[in-house]
Amino acid sequence: MKKTILGELEELVLLVVASSTEDVYGVPVMEQLQQETGRSFTVSAVHTTLYRLEEKGFLSSSVGGATAERGGRRKRLFALTAAGGQVLLEIQQMRTRLWQAIPEDKFQLLGLSTNLF
Repeated sequence: MKKTILGELEELVLLVVASSTEDVYGVPVMEQLQQETGRSFTVSAVHTTLYRLEEKGFLSSSVGGATAERGGRRKRLFALTAAGGQVLLEIQQMRTRLWQAIPEDKFQLLGLSTNLF
């Protein structure tokens, strides 16, 4: 079976949605991404990624209630699916194997501290 490869933004968005305790919409996902990465993201890039992850079956969505703060418009709320959880586990396992394959002294030879790991 072919492995699913996610782009960096897809993986980050999927992680943010997975870490949320409730279904989330685009703006809080964007804000969390910016906070965690220190990078700037547009809401349109986040929405495009959310919809793409839904098309791949890694997220599901539903329409929430209308709110006055949005001028009566309803929010599209996203939630992690079982397939999304599975792909995140596969990515984590792959990254763990790759990190473990790095020789212990590699970072020291480069003058880098491994105290973070």
